[in-house]
Amino acid sequence: MCTSHDHDLGEAPRAGAGRRGFLRATALLGAGAAAVTAMPAVIAEAATPTWRPDPHSRRFTLAVMPDTQYLFDGPSIDKAPVEASLRYLLEHGGQENIVFLSHLGDLTQNGAKEEFAAIGEAFRLLDRRGVGYSVLAGNHDVKPSTTDQRGTTPYLDAFGPRRFKEQRTFGGASPDGYNSFHLFTAAGREWLVLALDWRLSPQGYAWAMDVLAKHPRTPVILTTHELVVEDDTLSDYGQQLWDQLVEDHDQIFLALGGHYWPAARATRRNAAGHDVHLHLTNYQNRYFGGAAMIRLYRFDLDRDVIDVETLSPWILGRAAKGINELERQEMELSGDADRFSVEIDFEKRFSGFAPVPARPARPASKLLVPGTTAYWRFDRPVDGTVRDLSGRGNDLSPVTVGGGALGWSADHHPDQPGHGSLEFQGFKPPLKGAYLRTVDGAPLNEATFEDGYTIEAFYRLPADWDPDHHAWSGLVSRTGTGGAAGKTADDPDEPLATLSLSNDREPQWAMRPLDQQGIATNWGQETPLETWWHLAVVNDGRHTTLYVEGCPVLRNPRASSVGITSVGLPWLLGGYEYGGTIDQIFHGRLGDVRIVARALPVTSFMNH
Repeated sequence: MCTSHDHDLGEAPRAGAGRRGFLRATALLGAGAAAVTAMPAVIAEAATPTWRPDPHSRRFTLAVMPDTQYLFDGPSIDKAPVEASLRYLLEHGGQENIVFLSHLGDLTQNGAKEEFAAIGEAFRLLDRRGVGYSVLAGNHDVKPSTTDQRGTTPYLDAFGPRRFKEQRTFGGASPDGYNSFHLFTAAGREWLVLALDWRLSPQGYAWAMDVLAKHPRTPVILTTHELVVEDDTLSDYGQQLWDQLVEDHDQIFLALGGHYWPAARATRRNAAGHDVHLHLTNYQNRYFGGAAMIRLYRFDLDRDVIDVETLSPWILGRAAKGINELERQEMELSGDADRFSVEIDFEKRFSGFAPVPARPARPASKLLVPGTTAYWRFDRPVDGTVRDLSGRGNDLSPVTVGGGALGWSADHHPDQPGHGSLEFQGFKPPLKGAYLRTVDGAPLNEATFEDGYTIEAFYRLPADWDPDHHAWSGLVSRTGTGGAAGKTADDPDEPLATLSLSNDREPQWAMRPLDQQGIATNWGQETPLETWWHLAVVNDGRHTTLYVEGCPVLRNPRASSVGITSVGLPWLLGGYEYGGTIDQIFHGRLGDVRIVARALPVTSFMNH
């Protein structure tokens, strides 16, 4: 960031914005203290584990360090805060799965050889451990009126391509040496960090475009020194970067810069119609020149979110011995632009340049595992009888109520073997819709599964699903009442077994085991609308477990549960009986359904 003598460039420091306090957990304070106090640098470094990020974990962290210039200013050089931050990354690399560090420029105040010698020595902590990182020149590291064609400088001598040539994440540099790209593997895929100079020349833009063209399927994080000037606003140069590089390259989904303060965020829609998140990170205006604060971008591809946190390991490490008033204030303050979450549907966001191939349909024969009693799938609209693909004769016939009908859709769970689903359009009151029932004499009607069972189904609820009209509909159920089976505990009019959805869209398996008079119930959690779900009910001959997306739910009873009581009546798909009469019809899409006469492991479920 430009200081007061930079005002002729129109880059005055910005006033502070509103902040909100936060207090780091005491465990982190202790960890930070252990990392940066109480022992000499060489001992602390030797005590940290080897840097070896997990390339397959879907949770990983990108660390970012903004302007450190005030720590390296002529005779006022103090590399301890930077070294504390780097040791923090080394110590927490495994726990946080830190895959890379990006410095955003203005490493030094005056771009002097002595300043670069000091910060260059600090970064050898990472060099010696093989940690992947990038740096770039800010306006205080080089003559600010020049572009990346400026020639040799102390910056280039200290942090030019020669420094990174042995680094396994180093992809290459522009001929001038001021721009570089870096590749790391995380969440099972390649990611690219594009580290660009303070001012790109036409040659620099051409080089950057060539890098992107040579990595067409790789998500890109762009780093530069100047980009965002305040919330929702790019600087003039930031706008130039957007117009000439970012907007037309869909791979760039995140762009990070420093230079100005306070921290800020902007979001722009690129030419492909996708959001690009642009962040300003700089804390040099704070106590001790920002104390080498680092920002942690914690990617979680399962939750489709990047959780962002900003901290100073140097201050945290000093906390164990007591800190001064200004340090205390710094620890307890963070703005909304410093601690936040960015929601990104990564698969959808990257689909334009790196689409995930759809899983192909699998032949029905591949799903007929030993013990398969019934298997139904809906690859085409229902026209009469639905055949049981297990070959055991458990065919289904449609039943209509109130003029209802069954529809069909090519929509399906991404891991479903069959590529199609039935659309049930149940509604009450008055009751209307259509469902399926096993034919009279189907072997399934008599089966009691004393040795265990697995019942699986895929389903999706539409946006108009309404508990007042659609709750307690059965996905898969067995007809016949507890009273008819001589089991009168609990409600004798409830059916003998039903895999249903509650008014809160919770999957429920409620049934009467052979060894109980009452109803045994397994409960899942609320399942959101407009999302495909896989359910599995597994009984090992003694106990029953309900799984949602292959994950066991909390409310699985520990009581003994042997078999499923039967009075020889049909099973229903999409229908639920009460008191022996159809009472509710499913509203939503139902995909493949399979019943196996034994307990299956999760790895044998249909969604694997």
